[in-house]
Amino acid sequence: MLYYLGAYLQNFFGPARLLQSYAVLIILALYSGFFLMYKFLPKFYNILPHDRGREFTLTAEAAKGKPTGAGVVFITTFVLLCLVFVPMGWAQGGILLLTWITMLTGFLDDKSVASWGEYLKGALDLIISIVASVLLYYIAKRQSSDGVVYFWLPFVSHLIAINPVVYVVIGVILLWASINTTNCTDGVDGLSGTLVLIALITMGIIFYFILGHIDISRYLLVPHLADGAKWAVMAFALAGVLTGYLWHNAYPSHVLMGDAGSRALGFFIGCAILISGNPLLCLATSTIIFLNGGMGLVKVFLLRFFNIKIFENIRFPLHDHMRKNRGWSATQVLLKFMIMQLLITVAVIGLFFKVR
Repeated sequence: MLYYLGAYLQNFFGPARLLQSYAVLIILALYSGFFLMYKFLPKFYNILPHDRGREFTLTAEAAKGKPTGAGVVFITTFVLLCLVFVPMGWAQGGILLLTWITMLTGFLDDKSVASWGEYLKGALDLIISIVASVLLYYIAKRQSSDGVVYFWLPFVSHLIAINPVVYVVIGVILLWASINTTNCTDGVDGLSGTLVLIALITMGIIFYFILGHIDISRYLLVPHLADGAKWAVMAFALAGVLTGYLWHNAYPSHVLMGDAGSRALGFFIGCAILISGNPLLCLATSTIIFLNGGMGLVKVFLLRFFNIKIFENIRFPLHDHMRKNRGWSATQVLLKFMIMQLLITVAVIGLFFKVR
């Protein structure tokens, strides 16, 4: 909205043209998101549902009774910020709507007296992932100059054409895994939010400075993304509201994001990775999230359906293992996981964009 308002107002007030600068929109979205959550999130504590506590967690009583489901506040705020700061197209609008729907499924579970259960939530995640993957395929197809969808991959200098079915399968796996591993990682104050914040800033930088910049993308032999700056504004808007939430979620936390927050965050990160055209960028954004939560999902899947036992001496999510078996504090888990992800992010980005 502001982008188009700036186009109109610059005829009467020259500096209004700054509202058509994506760099200005990124800054406004980022800081607006932070200050809105910093100021207003505590006002929702009394009306948010309260955490039920989970028996399988390491510290089951620590979260019990705290306001949860804060994702309904910061994801809805994120949607409103995007409507204000992002020059919205049908692609951005579609992903925004699906992100909010993903949040809503999580919030309804947060609000329910009894948990919805693994199979129901898994089925809902699967449906959302399929719809989103199909939408993302058509977004990529519409933006392609020849109507063919391509992936760019490290160590390969040319683009790789992707069959629609293959794209959707890869998309569903990535989105489903991103939703659920991000949810599993939300077990230590600030952990999931901080790791996702790293992912959002990483993708925002990639969208704005690399894929969205025609000269830099050409130099690095990666496809130019015409809407890269729009996606960057969205990424930084979400980073802004998430930073504001983390202000209140820092140890000892006063509020929890719940499934409403973790599932929507995981979904958006998965979408951002697919939009970039390189699904392997999940290594730059989510390696620790996938290892922390994903290995537990694999362990349970193999045991439940094939009676195969793996990692018998390791507790999952991995952050619980580190706290119980290694004696790490919640702060140590947060800082060490964050450091590992930052080191991985820098290495992967350098490798992916320079070794082509």
